[in-house]
Amino acid sequence: MKLLTKNTDYAIRALIELTVHKEEYLSARSIANKQKMPFQFLRSIMQELIKYKIVSSKEGVKGGLKLIADPAKIKIVDIIRIFQGEIELSDCMFQQKICENRKTCVLRKEIKRIEKLVENEFGKLTVKGLVKKISKQEKGGK
Repeated sequence: MKLLTKNTDYAIRALIELTVHKEEYLSARSIANKQKMPFQFLRSIMQELIKYKIVSSKEGVKGGLKLIADPAKIKIVDIIRIFQGEIELSDCMFQQKICENRKTCVLRKEIKRIEKLVENEFGKLTVKGLVKKISKQEKGGK
């Protein structure tokens, strides 16, 4: 089971890179190279972030991509929702049919509880917070 898809992971890593360089435009290629991700894949991810007005793009020699949203307000849970939809650990389906025990299933109730916990934890994380953690790590802190 994967909690985060590559799209979500790459989007978060790109946003971290844009936050570190928030005063300048970066090319998608430079972000892809720095974060070791496929350039073409990143371009489609950036289009989604532009659509949601998190990132802007500018054509030309001094153009590229720039973070326009406040990194302190970009919650990781929102990035997950953009690229994956709501956090769901189980869809309660069997052979394309909704499970008959869905309403009374004890396991489903526990799964829903855990999903809410995961959602709340990702809701506490912001891009700015992750950048601070990276900076602290690089300085030798915990």
